[in-house]
Amino acid sequence: MKEQLKIKLSIADRVYPLTIDSAQEEGLRSASKKIDDMIKQFEQSYAVRDKQDVLAMCALQFASQVEQKQIEVTEVESSSIVRLENLDKKLSELLSR
Repeated sequence: MKEQLKIKLSIADRVYPLTIDSAQEEGLRSASKKIDDMIKQFEQSYAVRDKQDVLAMCALQFASQVEQKQIEVTEVESSSIVRLENLDKKLSELLSR
């Protein structure tokens, strides 16, 4: 059984108590810090009416990064498949001689 930890994360001046697997702690703390850093950046760069607007922009930023990475991975996979198919075709041609 995995060890469960009870931690408290602070995001946008609110504290969130969580029960997590110990392996998740570092990632969650890092994500919490990145969110708070991004909030500060948005607040300094734009006229923000309330925290909900800033949090929505943070969510959009993180989601777009995830989507862009997925697009890049898909492009690399497609390129790799084409290269492997070409290599397979060349090998087949050489072996059939």
